[in-house]
Amino acid sequence: MDFELPNEHRMIRDTVREFCEAEIEPIAQEIEDEHRFPEEVFAELGKLDLMGVPVAEEYGGAGGDYLMYALVAEELGRVSGAIGLSYVAHTSLGAKPIEMFGTEAQKEEWLRPLAEGEEMGAWALTEPSSGSDASDMDTTAEKDGDEYVINGTKQFITNANVANSVLVKAVTEPGAGYDGISTFIIDPRNDDGFEVSAVWDKMGLNASPTCELQFDDLRVPEDRLLGEEGEGWIQTKKTLDGGRISIAALSTGLAQGAFEAAKEYATEREQFGRPISKFDAIRDKVVDMDRKIERARLLTHKAATKYDAGENVTRISSLAKLDASEVSREVAEEAVQTLGGYGYTEDFSPQRFYRDAKLMEIGEGTSEIQHLVIGRELGL
Repeated sequence: MDFELPNEHRMIRDTVREFCEAEIEPIAQEIEDEHRFPEEVFAELGKLDLMGVPVAEEYGGAGGDYLMYALVAEELGRVSGAIGLSYVAHTSLGAKPIEMFGTEAQKEEWLRPLAEGEEMGAWALTEPSSGSDASDMDTTAEKDGDEYVINGTKQFITNANVANSVLVKAVTEPGAGYDGISTFIIDPRNDDGFEVSAVWDKMGLNASPTCELQFDDLRVPEDRLLGEEGEGWIQTKKTLDGGRISIAALSTGLAQGAFEAAKEYATEREQFGRPISKFDAIRDKVVDMDRKIERARLLTHKAATKYDAGENVTRISSLAKLDASEVSREVAEEAVQTLGGYGYTEDFSPQRFYRDAKLMEIGEGTSEIQHLVIGRELGL
């Protein structure tokens, strides 16, 4: 086992860290307060060739592996959970499935602009009534000649109002259960019958738009079907394996950012004539944060490495997502506590990390669903 990052990975991580500290950290609270999606940040990420890190170079990506991508996601989360969330939704949900399941023509038309950073991607699975049972789907796609007619509603879709393409799950064979679900590439700019019906105000992550979508007799040509009819659920499970690694990496970054804020404050803030880091109660908090983050990072890197090796990562990616998401919330909460009253103000970052971290335990499958997935993998 080698726990050292390859030189190229370390170089990318350091480049992203420098960019984040110079360009994102100064505006992180501002864009959250304004509920503003920072298009300029994603344009710069595109110029740095970071919008398609795990996508092959032949399709406009950087040709990196999932470990490299996880490092980028972590560094973004370290300064802004919202930018990190939109980034991973674009990459692992909006772009990567086209590379995995699309035709050469689809990759050239739809994947290349995403990987090159010219466009944003999104992925639409969840519906208002489905909750954690994502397969319980009311959105339908009915074949009509050489077109499909899509009707339905999707809920809690990241990036949908800024996306140039959205991968939509719909039922093509009613009554067939998992085998009746298919995936379609939707063009929000040009497809009639597509509407962003709501952009949600949230507890946190408000610089990353979360939307409700309505499809009303939306017609798409049959060449927008991703893969074959009935393959949508198999594609979903494979996509979520990578998506959970994304959330694990983002969660680790959120925790790291909160930890650094707490550590800096604890070493500078004095009470009773000495830094509060010298008091057992505070020192123990900071040490526990470090311990938890190290554990979450190791699990995340293990999952990413196994993913890159082509192994089955359902169990390990769920473990990483479950652990890292809970760690992010626990560490952020303790960071707020370490700063005391200051931690509750928007002048300091822990409150933002705390609010952002909570979604990590909900998105890409709740913690409860991760227990279910892991249990199944253990034969329970």
